Amino acid sequence: MLNLLIVIIGPTASGKTNLAVKLADRYDSEIISADSRQVYRGLDIGTGKDLHEYNLENKSINYHLIDIISPQNKYSVFEFQNDFKQIYKNIIRNKKVPIVCGGTGFYIKSILCNYTFSSIPPNEIIRNELKNKSNNELFNILKDYYPNRDFSYDEIQTKRRLIRLIEIYNYQNPDIVHNQEYIDNYLVIGLKHTRDSIKDRINLRLNSRLELGLIDEVESLLNTIGYDRLFELGLEYRYVSLYLKGEISFDDMLEKLQTAIHQYSKKQMTFFRYMEKNKIKINWIEKNFFQSSVEIIDNFFSEIENRKI
Repeated sequence: MLNLLIVIIGPTASGKTNLAVKLADRYDSEIISADSRQVYRGLDIGTGKDLHEYNLENKSINYHLIDIISPQNKYSVFEFQNDFKQIYKNIIRNKKVPIVCGGTGFYIKSILCNYTFSSIPPNEIIRNELKNKSNNELFNILKDYYPNRDFSYDEIQTKRRLIRLIEIYNYQNPDIVHNQEYIDNYLVIGLKHTRDSIKDRINLRLNSRLELGLIDEVESLLNTIGYDRLFELGLEYRYVSLYLKGEISFDDMLEKLQTAIHQYSKKQMTFFRYMEKNKIKINWIEKNFFQSSVEIIDNFFSEIENRKI
């Protein structure tokens, strides 16, 4: 049975990494990333890896599940779970409390609840039958298969994921099991900003990424993995690709990208509320992030110690 876990969540540009690093330093911990894009090598600026943040004046904080796979390959929640479990056990073995940090809600929910995903092989017949259907058509098929299931945004945000869920349903032994917690004691801290504040943070960060060379990064990736794969790797890569193809102007790209990231931020918060409905308690903090987190974590540790008495 697994033991303790601290989780830092929040919408994009909310300051999760900065807080997680400070907490890891204070509690002599290590960070496990729960970001579905930061696993890919070469997607540095667009995914906001900001690896320099893991280097403090007196030491470097160990991090995991960043830069582990080529973007030419695909990384699933099933693989994330397996990698997480092994890393988690290693950190616990060293008598440390892991800190999970990220904004991919489906990844986080999969480790807080007992979601077991069998390694179901691809079904090329089903994939060929479905590849020309729209996302709405695929979602309607899913609703027929799972009439009582409340799908999360992360599960259905791309055609690939919709087809995969249909593929799993049609397999002889689909085994997605929900809502059986398998981590003994976890603490989730959520970072909350006002809508105006998070919009400003998103816009400032996007401008910073452009100045750091986001367009050059996308252009380099186009030469190795192509447009189709880049379109699957997130908003920044999608819209900058359109700009490089000459389909939109720079100003249009900037405006559309800002709007799309703002919308994505709202969807992240919607998914976090969905987690709360599934009885995952989130301790939301709105200011003094570090000090507020320390107080919550210290109380959490005290409660754990009191249970042992």
